[in-house]
Amino acid sequence: MIRIGGPVACLGETMVAMVPETGETLAEARRLRVEVAGAESNAAMYLADHGVEARWVSAVGDDPFGRRIVAEVAACGVDVGGVRTDTGRPTGVMVKSPGGQGTRVHYYRRGSAASALGPRSLAAEAVRTAGLLHLTGVTAALSDSCRDLVDAALRGPLPVSFDVNHRPALWPDGAAPGVLRDFADRADITFVGLDEAQELWGAHLADAADVRALLPGPRVLVVKDGARAATAFDGATAHTVPARAVEVVEPVGAGDAFAAGFLTGLLRGEPPVRALRLGHVTAGAALRVPGDHGPLPDPARIAHLLDATEARWASAASPGGVTDS
Repeated sequence: MIRIGGPVACLGETMVAMVPETGETLAEARRLRVEVAGAESNAAMYLADHGVEARWVSAVGDDPFGRRIVAEVAACGVDVGGVRTDTGRPTGVMVKSPGGQGTRVHYYRRGSAASALGPRSLAAEAVRTAGLLHLTGVTAALSDSCRDLVDAALRGPLPVSFDVNHRPALWPDGAAPGVLRDFADRADITFVGLDEAQELWGAHLADAADVRALLPGPRVLVVKDGARAATAFDGATAHTVPARAVEVVEPVGAGDAFAAGFLTGLLRGEPPVRALRLGHVTAGAALRVPGDHGPLPDPARIAHLLDATEARWASAASPGGVTDS
């Protein structure tokens, strides 16, 4: 398994999210609650929860939303010294619209402060002095300069963790399959869901092994199969750990949490199976709350889960199994 050292710099946009109260549609809602939403800052917050030195690097507008975001991320123990305030561009906004067919997301991020990020962001001290740079496909979709940033990072000296994190609404030009495959195959560590791999690169990708054949480049490839399991390829060796049964309140943010948990395992020198378990446990914290960031189980509980026998762990993977709580 690849050996990485901290601190971890997570680079990407975070927005304010406007969310109707539970049970209301956007058209009916009289009140919206304000949340902080960003894949990279989510990962940074969960890394910090695990005691990892985490940095969030980005840009926000010189506005109340930007100040709120920075304050909330910092309150979780994340170093925000690498966040730049842009006086000429606003902080991005997203609005969630719940409905019977799931939640739709409306983005108001064109021309946002973070969309102006580019390769020069890699020269920031928070990035240069990190041990690992964590990026996602969301950043690659924001603008040409952001896409250039990801490309430059993958050519640079730092090891890169890349979460494909495909958001179709951000790719109206249809470039996602080619761009994201290229970036995913060039990273040192790559995370991708089996469902998004199938959506991007074809339904013929029947399982994790098919995805590995498509993406041979990463030293570590993690393929997440929804609520069923996750497989980590350490070179050609595959390790699969089933997911534990969790009562799901909201799935958004679970992938970011999984990545943070798995990376924490790598940083601690854990073997692949324990790193995958820590990914599942961390994802469970996100699944149980309506927002993107939920509390982890206490350290003793996490240690108990990581030390569980395969039979005990598997007993919670099927319907009717115990949960992580």
